[in-house]
Amino acid sequence: MSARPPRRAALRVGELQRTQQQDEFRRALRGLLMRPLMAPNHPDFAAVRHQAERLRDWFSRETGWPLHVDREGARLYKRPADLDDPTRGLPDYDRRRYILLCLACVILEKADAQITLHHIGERTMQQAADPAFNTWGFTFTLRSAAERRELVVVCRTLLDYGVLERVVGEEDNFVHEHGWQQSDALYDVNRRLLAGLLAAVRGPSTWRHDEAPRNTESRLNALVSGFIVDSEQGRRDAMRYHLARRLLDDPVLYVDTLDESARAYFVNQRGVLAARLCEATGFIAEQRAEGLALADESGQLTDVAMPAEGTEAHVTLLVAEYLAGRLRQTREPFQVSEREIAAFLREAAGRYGRYWRKSARASGAEQELAEIAVMRLRRLGLLTGETNAITPLPAIARFSLGEVDVRGTSDTTPLHNGNTTLPDIDT
Repeated sequence: MSARPPRRAALRVGELQRTQQQDEFRRALRGLLMRPLMAPNHPDFAAVRHQAERLRDWFSRETGWPLHVDREGARLYKRPADLDDPTRGLPDYDRRRYILLCLACVILEKADAQITLHHIGERTMQQAADPAFNTWGFTFTLRSAAERRELVVVCRTLLDYGVLERVVGEEDNFVHEHGWQQSDALYDVNRRLLAGLLAAVRGPSTWRHDEAPRNTESRLNALVSGFIVDSEQGRRDAMRYHLARRLLDDPVLYVDTLDESARAYFVNQRGVLAARLCEATGFIAEQRAEGLALADESGQLTDVAMPAEGTEAHVTLLVAEYLAGRLRQTREPFQVSEREIAAFLREAAGRYGRYWRKSARASGAEQELAEIAVMRLRRLGLLTGETNAITPLPAIARFSLGEVDVRGTSDTTPLHNGNTTLPDIDT
């Protein structure tokens, strides 16, 4: 009979197992935050399945977001805390592409287990022929390369989310004028993920005709509004959910964006709230008088990275540094126009233009670059406002840079290698 292992060795094994479990839980949680609709082929799906029960409990307790996991996929019903945020959409999607996406989903719901790209296009044309679409100014005929390209973008979005899985073929030739009739692709349809695309508390099909919302704002609220227990504890839970959702989903939470009751709760509880969220996610809390941000040192949990490589990323960093410098000088809020930012970039091109791509150095390119930089900074929660009244927000001060060290000559070379400082932005 073998001897029992020493107690110290058993403790080390138990500690190692707990550490591995915690690492797997954190990896699964972070994966769901970045990809709430997760296909079985996602790298983090195995961890999500292993930790499903613990993840469900955590999201239910901390955010109020339901989580459904089975062998066909995972869906975290992660709904935005701020429905008015215009930066939440899919990249490069406008109203027209969203209509095409919705039409494609309707077609897939009624389709067989497999479908071709050509059939999706034909059925989309038939759906778009409804007179109601004409009254909204929407048409779709597949006659132009631009329309076919839009359909390909929609299909690739569905491929990216796992709703479609390519069996054979490809989409590129479908766009060309002489190839789209012959070129095709065959897809499997994942109905489980298709059904989970809409992260709604209550689906539109459940609305009675007499109670259906009449405008976009009321429709959005009707989709995501949940039940709140009419008690003091119920209201406190709803407030805590709201704050946790914003901290996990937004680049930064500013105190002045909260109403009076939420502000009072946040000021008293933000340390405890941040500690709980950071323990589970691995984020680092950055607390200032103006608000709180949960930063991810790895940079994995962001769709707009900064600093980053490339011309647009470098231009954005230059604009952030420029605005941070002005904010430090004024020590109070100020407004700037895109025209002023474009003028700054026109001057910056003289110093850095040789490292930018050729089109960015062309006359007049500074206006487009300014628009791109403003859009990226707005998505990062570093500025707000419209074209002629842009207001830098306090968190932009963290992008004040040290000395510039330019290395290399290619467009993809990082131009700023100085240390990023985190100045005190209390005012």
